[in-house]
Amino acid sequence: MSDTAAQACYEQFAELHRGPDTFIMPNVWDGPSALLFKEAGFKSIATSSATLAAMLGRIDGIHAVSRDEHLDHAVLLGSVSGLPINGDFEDGYGKTPEDVRATVDAAIARGLAGIGIEDTTGDPSNPIRDFDDAVRRIEAAASAAHGQIVLTGRTDNLLWGVSDIDDTIRRLTAYAEAGADVLYAPSLPDMASIGAVVRAVAPKPVNILVDPAEGSPPTLTELQAIGVRRISLGVAGYTHALGATREAAVKLAKGDLAATASNLNFGHIIELIQG
Repeated sequence: MSDTAAQACYEQFAELHRGPDTFIMPNVWDGPSALLFKEAGFKSIATSSATLAAMLGRIDGIHAVSRDEHLDHAVLLGSVSGLPINGDFEDGYGKTPEDVRATVDAAIARGLAGIGIEDTTGDPSNPIRDFDDAVRRIEAAASAAHGQIVLTGRTDNLLWGVSDIDDTIRRLTAYAEAGADVLYAPSLPDMASIGAVVRAVAPKPVNILVDPAEGSPPTLTELQAIGVRRISLGVAGYTHALGATREAAVKLAKGDLAATASNLNFGHIIELIQG
């Protein structure tokens, strides 16, 4: 991607966060899935580190996927779709803040429009980074990101069983002050906590993860009413596709040769690729 095209993608992605409407940013996993979401009208898409790891037969969150593998994956999605790509880049792929800055520099050089940096360690026995260390890493990321890539500062407290909402808000507030453009805490438990996060980091935009598998998720209207700007889906699209595959596999194993019938013709995928 040329520098001009990359800057245009960045500006397009950044503008989505400035508008009055809440927007959905689907997490995709390969070229055809990116094209199908583009066909449906989405203006940006994102990687999912968990989905990428699963596709490679690995586990997310333990540094099992390299920075270069994730960059190549993100670039593929962008080159196929032509849409702005937000990279879900775990802890920034490095031990030091300088390593995180290098990751952001590399993402900018490869034409990504956005990048998320979370406060995980890659060590399940001690999964969340010390507060000061996490803030320094966001500061380093922000020093590289400004005006070139949308930086999301993310805390994974709740994903790792740290249910202290006050600490989650403290971290997000600090990441906002450190220069993050968007703030994100996956798995906030209810609308009250979502609203508290939005108010704490205002006027900066907040990303919310919606997981349809967790009961009845809030509606787009409800989230927009309390000030959420961006919604991501994590692994939901991927597991939806795999769920249909599993159902067909079970039927096929019982001899149902029509089990893999689909309302999507492969010729349409070819047309999207050619288009």
